[in-house]
Amino acid sequence: METTTIIVTVIAVLIGLAVGYIVAKNLEKKSSTGIINSAKKEAESLVKEAKKEGESIKKDKILQAKEKFIELKTEHEKVIMTRDKKIADAEKRTKDKESQVSNELSKNKKLNTHLEAKLKDYDSRSEYLEKRQEEIDKIFSQKINKLELISGMSAEEAKEQLLESLKETAKSESMSLIQDTVEEAKLTAQQEARKIIINTIQRVGTEEAIDNCVSVFNLESDDVKGRIIGREGRNIRAIEAATGVEIIVDDTPEAIILSCFDAVRREIARLSLHRLVTDGRIHPARIEEVVKKTKKQIDEEITDIGKRTIIDLGIHGLHPELVKVIGRMKYRSSYGQNLLQHSREVAKLCGIMASELGLNPKLAKRAGLLHDIGKVPDTETELPHALLGMQWAEKYNEKEEVCNAIGAHHDEIEMTSLLSPIVQVCDAISGARPGARRQVLDSYVKRLKDLEEIAFGFGGVKKAYAIQAGRELRVIVESEKVSDDKANSLSFEISQKIQTDMTYPGQVKITVIRETRAINVAK
Repeated sequence: METTTIIVTVIAVLIGLAVGYIVAKNLEKKSSTGIINSAKKEAESLVKEAKKEGESIKKDKILQAKEKFIELKTEHEKVIMTRDKKIADAEKRTKDKESQVSNELSKNKKLNTHLEAKLKDYDSRSEYLEKRQEEIDKIFSQKINKLELISGMSAEEAKEQLLESLKETAKSESMSLIQDTVEEAKLTAQQEARKIIINTIQRVGTEEAIDNCVSVFNLESDDVKGRIIGREGRNIRAIEAATGVEIIVDDTPEAIILSCFDAVRREIARLSLHRLVTDGRIHPARIEEVVKKTKKQIDEEITDIGKRTIIDLGIHGLHPELVKVIGRMKYRSSYGQNLLQHSREVAKLCGIMASELGLNPKLAKRAGLLHDIGKVPDTETELPHALLGMQWAEKYNEKEEVCNAIGAHHDEIEMTSLLSPIVQVCDAISGARPGARRQVLDSYVKRLKDLEEIAFGFGGVKKAYAIQAGRELRVIVESEKVSDDKANSLSFEISQKIQTDMTYPGQVKITVIRETRAINVAK
């Protein structure tokens, strides 16, 4: 502060001197004495005023310095108080944690003491138990030795004999338990299942198997036969070469017979003959032209048949190639049953059954209609028709449930959706109903023989007869070798063997007959 005062005073003196110099310059013409006196007075007055101003400035600066000091002191005291408070809080928390730690340590010490006591007790008990176990093992081995001496058998032999007796008892009990469970399930489920299946069958119209390998072409007169045969048989040979159908011209009045296993080729030959006979121009060049046009017409008709079929069943979004395959089914048969009619029937059955079971009927119809598309391949293949049909369905982006139902309806693959068993059941219903299919006599007789041979494969069987067109198998057993309980289990085992090894429509009932006869002669 004193330095500031000195600086202010010096500035004031300098200002006064400057003013005096200026005044002296202005008053040069005046008398030097008067000028000097007046200058001195002015300088003195200026110095006094400068001193006064310096004192006032000094006092103001001192006051400002004191106020700033007081303000800084107050802030410093606040900071110190805040820091002291935090330190006090930290010390308090530290003391609390120390007290908690000391309490935990005391508890741990008590727990450790308790655990040590428990461990000592456990060790002592373990030693006691080990000693007791050794004593028991000795007593047990002594008892085993005594039993072996008394029975005359070793422990292993006795164990094997016991296991064999237990196996026989368990097997008999399991057979009766399985049959009881099956009968109980049949009582609860058979009635509802029959209701659903019968209701489904009754709501679908059925047709008899009428397909064969020949077609009869009617003529207006026998004179046309000579024109069809042609000179030296050239016309008939041209027709057979173009269509692949055998034409039989015999003594049948006003008719010729077209023979071929392929219904498409027979239909092409029939329509071509109709056009040729109607037109009247029959010669090899004309025959080839007509056959070519007829083939194109049949292809268009196949597509139209497929479209009409899917419209009738309410199926949408099928790939055009699948539509053609469906149309081609009209000219295919399986065991005498028309494949298209069979597939339509299965589709309707699947839709009804899916509705009864609360599933999607449209998807079920789709799977039922497509389940046999593998039976109409363009080329020969070694794949089963179910797997081939599944591959086609996958190729043309059908849903996974539909593909699985097609591939699994003959158990070639595992079923993964509820649609698969529905399609399998409906296929069996359509194919196994009376009149649906024509079975070859040899295969029918072979199935009956296989049923009887399966029965003779079991011990104690005396006679076996397949009756009721293979719907029932009666087995007569020897009463000395087969007990009543064994007869019951034998019937179950034969049924399981038939299910595993044979393929047949419907179901086969197995009846095991055991009787005891006592015969004496009175003389």
